[in-house]
Amino acid sequence: MARTRGAWAVRETAHPPSFYLPLADVHRGLLRRAGGGSFCEWKGPARYWDLVNGADCLEQVAWSYPEPLPGAEPLADCVAFYARHLDCSVGGAKVEPQPGAFYGGWITPDLAGPFKGEPGSTDW
Repeated sequence: MARTRGAWAVRETAHPPSFYLPLADVHRGLLRRAGGGSFCEWKGPARYWDLVNGADCLEQVAWSYPEPLPGAEPLADCVAFYARHLDCSVGGAKVEPQPGAFYGGWITPDLAGPFKGEPGSTDW
């Protein structure tokens, strides 16, 4: 579905990095715009994407910032994926998803928590 050497690893406080892949490195025929959206105070309005392969669909498995706020412009032509739904790796290392249903960070073997999304972390 996607393979890149041009991802942006975006790090936020108490989060493992979210990896934003250039859309040019993603099989665009598998992405379908999903309903809904959200707003990040640092990156701007987010758009969500479904991953569709024939009759199979993973809803809102990815997000993007097509019109990012100043300072986040490199993300304009990128998309990030929730690792909990996919088989993801970074540099050959298997990725574990960040805890919680909302967060999209990728935990690689070299990272140690605690991470936002774990029980009791909503007020960090």
